Amino acid sequence: MLGGTERLLWLLLLSLLLPPPSAWGHGGQARPREGTEEAGSAGAWLAFKGLRERLRAAGALSRRYWALFSCRVWPEGCGKDEEASARPPAWSFALLGQQYLDILSTWSCSFWDCCDRGDCRIINNFTGLEADLRVRLHGQHLARELVLTAVRAYLEMPRPDKALALSFHGWSGTGKNFVARMLAENLYQDGLRSDCVKVFISTLHFPHPKNVDLYEEELTDKIRKTQEHCRQTLFILDEAEKLHPGLLEALRPHLERQAPSNRRAESKRTIFLFLSNLGGNIINEVVLNLLKAGQSREEVRMEHLESRLQAEIVASTDSGFGHSRLVKENLIDLFIPFLPLEFRHVRLCARDAFLSQDLLYTEEALDEIARMMVYVPKEEQLFSSQGCKSISQRISYVLPEG
Repeated sequence: MLGGTERLLWLLLLSLLLPPPSAWGHGGQARPREGTEEAGSAGAWLAFKGLRERLRAAGALSRRYWALFSCRVWPEGCGKDEEASARPPAWSFALLGQQYLDILSTWSCSFWDCCDRGDCRIINNFTGLEADLRVRLHGQHLARELVLTAVRAYLEMPRPDKALALSFHGWSGTGKNFVARMLAENLYQDGLRSDCVKVFISTLHFPHPKNVDLYEEELTDKIRKTQEHCRQTLFILDEAEKLHPGLLEALRPHLERQAPSNRRAESKRTIFLFLSNLGGNIINEVVLNLLKAGQSREEVRMEHLESRLQAEIVASTDSGFGHSRLVKENLIDLFIPFLPLEFRHVRLCARDAFLSQDLLYTEEALDEIARMMVYVPKEEQLFSSQGCKSISQRISYVLPEG
């Protein structure tokens, strides 16, 4: 006896298997050929026969398709034997199409939990990500282009052989954490709260060097369990320049190329984001020199920054990140620079802060908040030393009393 969910799925499958509307006339009658009554009877019989064959096929397929569907939606209850029995014959996907399975899985996840707490559903909303990066991220044309291109290309690869590792570099307040949050929000239904997203802050999660062995075990175990639970995972490591060398070494196996063990198995996808202030000074220096030479900010390209940024990271004596095998063995796919923010960008951040709190603002208020920031270098005073950090807290200083 089928349960309510199975009956509903069976009806959905049946609707996909029914003949197209063009095969039926008004009122659901078979559409006869013009001219003879016999032709009408023959047409009705052929339509009925076709429907009977489709129903028989649906009956043969339903159990296998239901098992496959349930394995997709509730993977923790799907064993090897179930997967084997759930694998439909080749003709079934020609009939139904892989897209039907995806549609049904997404539809089901809107009613039932697809994971233990229902927060690891994957949405991969690239349109939303592109819009967020274009509208909400200010002054970072390089990061906007590089992040969108790299993430989309990776997640659309049919079978990636390694994790995608992106390293964000720049001064505090330039948008590194902001972009990491945008990625989580547009790739996962529940954003940073998703079970498929894990955030590690060096000074918070790994504060004591003497406990590095324990931290290595915990970090590796957390990555492994998350990858087992989700087919697409995102790991954010903030203050990456402060990670202990032992932790960086523990991450290396997860970033290396992997030979696929089973060509039929669904490919796992993992993204690592390393957020760091390392290299911020050299980024600012390059941008300042280009501006002094008469170039506009939007003309700054990766060729101006890439080699000098990587050299600065490797040469740093204050951090083990540049000396790790992650960098030396080219396991980091992209080093993405976040440029220093100017007065006009700080104003835009202030405007966004007002809008996010549903507050009215004036141009004078935006100017006043932007002037509260400290700008460097001392002579030019071009770049906000804190980027857009603490902008939200400054709104209260310009609100009218009462």
